[in-house]
Amino acid sequence: MPDARHAVPAMQANANADEEVQLRKLRWRCRRGMRELDQLLERWLERRWRQSPTHEREVFLRLLDSEDDRLWRWFLGHETPPDADLAALIQHIRQLPV
Repeated sequence: MPDARHAVPAMQANANADEEVQLRKLRWRCRRGMRELDQLLERWLERRWRQSPTHEREVFLRLLDSEDDRLWRWFLGHETPPDADLAALIQHIRQLPV
């Protein structure tokens, strides 16, 4: 019978590996074809994703589903997202130090 003491570290290792796979996929989704957008989105992903609550992660995923031209207008402040959560996240991303 396997030792239960070894099960917890193995489960933690699997969780860490799963999170790394998810982060790699998200990094790929952050690549938009516009360097400026890439940098804004990747900066938030690298600095905030791991400690963000589930709701904020969901908002970020919705942001990634948006079209590039719309994202660009939102980040420049030419338009406001119709969703208050998206608007708040965009404002937060814009304020992250370079």
